[in-house]
Amino acid sequence: MAAAPALLIVDHPLIQHKLSLMRARETPTGPFRQLMREVGLLLGYEATRDLPLEQTEIETPLETALLPVLAGKKVCLVSILRAGNGLLDGMLELVPSARVGHIGLYRDPQTLAAVEYYAKLPDDLAERDAILVDPMLATGNSAVAAIARLKQQEARSIKFVCLVAAPEGVAQVHGVFPDVPIIAAALDRSLDAHGYIRPGLGDAGDRLFGTK
Repeated sequence: MAAAPALLIVDHPLIQHKLSLMRARETPTGPFRQLMREVGLLLGYEATRDLPLEQTEIETPLETALLPVLAGKKVCLVSILRAGNGLLDGMLELVPSARVGHIGLYRDPQTLAAVEYYAKLPDDLAERDAILVDPMLATGNSAVAAIARLKQQEARSIKFVCLVAAPEGVAQVHGVFPDVPIIAAALDRSLDAHGYIRPGLGDAGDRLFGTK
């Protein structure tokens, strides 16, 4: 029997506390942005937990020892524009040497389909593990489109990291790409008629950049 698709809800108390503050209507842009950065860093620990290590010789102040370091070419962080940049900033604090890619998508207001308007990815993506970030996994259409782009570029592996996921979005992603793990801070109740997550936290991009 095939293994169930991977959905990891990170229930660390700090993540849950910060996410609840982000959900609050009265949280202004500055604190919202800082909280997303902090949660991005914390989610990054889970997303990078299985990076491969190799032994290398290091001279400590007392002796020479064989010690673990990250092996080979490592991570590419890929942000789904524009809201993904809020999580990206936190993850880059954790892995500042990571390569960075961007995929620009917008949601057609009538069909809710994802439309790509920009993509810039490292040339050596086939030698890297891609961590795709977007705060909200709602319908799953944007995530599926972005994952398809990473598959086209032959990324060595792909994970999707978000703040809040809806069951419909998880089902959509795993229906198309059952091999892609999803790491989220919360799995919310459902989508409303307009494709927004309930209870959710509103439009993450608008709250991040103060555009509404």
